[in-house]
Amino acid sequence: MGRWEGARELLAATGADWDRRIFRLQVLARTGARLTFADTWAQAEPRSPHALALLATVQALRSMAGPRGQGSGTEMEQAWESCHAAGEALPADPTPYVVMLALLRYHSPARDRQWRETVQRVWHEVESRDPWNREAHHEMLTYMFPDWHGVAGEMFHWSQERCAHVPRGMPLHTLPLVALAETHRQRMKKEGHRYGLTVHPWTDNPSSHQAWESWWRYRAPSRPHAAFHDDANYLAHALSFANQHRAAAEVFDAIGPYATDVPWSYCGDAQQLFTRHRKWAVEASAP
Repeated sequence: MGRWEGARELLAATGADWDRRIFRLQVLARTGARLTFADTWAQAEPRSPHALALLATVQALRSMAGPRGQGSGTEMEQAWESCHAAGEALPADPTPYVVMLALLRYHSPARDRQWRETVQRVWHEVESRDPWNREAHHEMLTYMFPDWHGVAGEMFHWSQERCAHVPRGMPLHTLPLVALAETHRQRMKKEGHRYGLTVHPWTDNPSSHQAWESWWRYRAPSRPHAAFHDDANYLAHALSFANQHRAAAEVFDAIGPYATDVPWSYCGDAQQLFTRHRKWAVEASAP
């Protein structure tokens, strides 16, 4: 409706739950990018860390509506300046630096060394504030996708290396599954009919078991993280295509009706695949 008072109350109530703060800012920004309430709020309260964080996220989305790979431009510069202002207003908040990672991923020239060094500097800013920040890790992993600024080997090595240090119970243990799904998507895109829908890299891949053992078994079911359904769908998808339907049943039960398009759509019709594998998982877990 173009009002910002509700957003202010929501973000203030979120406190230092950085994972949930970033998630809520992203949801608000999707609407704010086409409206003006974020701009109006920042003008009314120019020192509010919440207003500045939302404005930075909104401006970043607006800048990404333009051509990809253009490292300069008024909209990107505005978003970058707002990120700095938000960081100064609330120094402990990693959100502005996560937004910077997204800006660098989208606007960096292909495999540019100078921009890559900037990415590392921003990454260290996030780590110093929230070392296991989910969104920041996914931004870095996406940066390394071959379709962006990396190569497959780097993508897999980085995701596995991070998992070796991540504490048990944290959803970052699904990072290798994201890399695996992206590799499958790329092969389907490039090879299509020669690669085929029947070839699945999840079969006999240890990443599914690692995610189950390191995240799922030790997570806190009573308070799932903000992006729980995204990560749970990656795990359910991996277990399903690895023919581990009994284990997948528990994940499907936690997902409920909240299926996500990705990564199911990488293997065909997302809705049909989700429904089919959920049915198989229920049958496999029946007494």
